[in-house]
Amino acid sequence: MRVVIVTESFPPDVNGVAHCALQTARHLVARGHDPVVVAPAPAPGQRPDASAPCRVVHVPSLPLPGYPQVRVALPSRRLAATLIEHRPDVVHLASPFVLGVRGMAAAARLGIPAVAVYQTDLAGYARTYMGAGEAAAWRRIRAVHSAADLTLAPSSAALHDLETHGVPRVRLWQRGVDTARFRPELRDEALRRELAPHGELLVGYVGRLAPEKQVELLAGVCDLPGVRVVITGDGPSLPSLRQTLPGAVFLGRRTGDELARIFASLDVFAHTGPFETFCQTVQEAMASGVPVVAPAAGGPLDLVAHGRTGLLVTPHDADAVRDAVADLAADAERRATFGATARITVEGRTWAAIGDQLIGHYENVRAARRTAVAA
Repeated sequence: MRVVIVTESFPPDVNGVAHCALQTARHLVARGHDPVVVAPAPAPGQRPDASAPCRVVHVPSLPLPGYPQVRVALPSRRLAATLIEHRPDVVHLASPFVLGVRGMAAAARLGIPAVAVYQTDLAGYARTYMGAGEAAAWRRIRAVHSAADLTLAPSSAALHDLETHGVPRVRLWQRGVDTARFRPELRDEALRRELAPHGELLVGYVGRLAPEKQVELLAGVCDLPGVRVVITGDGPSLPSLRQTLPGAVFLGRRTGDELARIFASLDVFAHTGPFETFCQTVQEAMASGVPVVAPAAGGPLDLVAHGRTGLLVTPHDADAVRDAVADLAADAERRATFGATARITVEGRTWAAIGDQLIGHYENVRAARRTAVAA
């Protein structure tokens, strides 16, 4: 099967959309299919990711104003030319917003079925960055995804939101996790001594440092005795978070095996963002055998079994985050039990299994299109 993956982000970008697009391309190649990726060009001086398993076509891009880590694709003939040249059986649209919308239009003109993967809570971002605009965001989401043959939602909460706002033809497609890379055995006592020289309990956050992630909710955790907060990631909120989270260790952006070692060396993983359509870092923490504290909203509702693999707390509530971490900090046996159960829970969620589900969705869409044409 020939597939063109049109994605708003791709490595060297570090985010959920880029990671999922990369894993999708890898799995398609591993199963003998023929993908091509179309993505915004990385920033000048930033090298494309050498680990890409297939050809990557970059279209010109500019940094998003106020958030230069995000690149926005400019109009380009390269997208349509790639579709014409590759003659795909399916166009895969990863979090369509700008480039993906153009990909949808090009696929429609060429009569190619399109599968749209919903990954970004644009309505939540509208509330965060503009204080309004949620209704307009949903109008755009509905218009974009209604044009697709199929929309794939990453969690039951996201699926419910899409259907509630009138998006048709929605199915659940979750995300895989690399259980070989992220594993409890990577716990590193030397790293722990470096991060917590006085034997503090390590509570970590991993992800983008941006307003919608609400990492400032960890301020109360920083005040807990015997606790050291470790922040891994980068983004526009970094300068303000250094002020808001006194005593926290900021490790910057980390990837690959180094990131896996950090995950496994934590005692508790705390995620604070209430707008996650899935939340891959929660899965990576669980695969690392680390108990999770996360908001009872969005993707974490599917991932965290409250009282078994972690604790779900009221969104936007700093006191709830602090109290949940304090509960786990006081009970080493409970942390160990939660962590072991978390690892068992995700062991079957490999990218191979998830990727095969995606190929099944492609085949269903192609079959439905053939039936419609025959009729």
